[in-house]
Amino acid sequence: MLFGISVAVIVVCFTLANSAQAQVPQTQVPQTQAGETRPLQKLPDPRGEFLRLCLPHMVGRWAHPEAVCGCLHDHAAAAVEDDDLREALLRGISETGVPTIETEWVPASKQSEIGATFTKIARPTLQCMFEPAN
Repeated sequence: MLFGISVAVIVVCFTLANSAQAQVPQTQVPQTQAGETRPLQKLPDPRGEFLRLCLPHMVGRWAHPEAVCGCLHDHAAAAVEDDDLREALLRGISETGVPTIETEWVPASKQSEIGATFTKIARPTLQCMFEPAN
């Protein structure tokens, strides 16, 4: 008798577990070109990723490093219209903590524009780093 009740309890538990799994909505998992599945990932916010990389360089230098990094992203880099030059500038700031552009980060056809880019960002960069936020 005890054995029969135990078996019945186990069967009921398995039945309830299977019905609970059936009620959980399944999420579509994207497939790669090879057909394998990969988990869903939320792409990082480009500004947030820049701040994450920029902050360690600014922590010892400025009272409000997050404000300096945010300002450099929103004002200095925003002054650069060309996507390749802007990406190179953001990379330079996030890797070194100072506005810099390595020539190998920019297509050869645009390398002559690096000097003009620094002239364009000079004022907003200095304002971000030295003028107090109002």
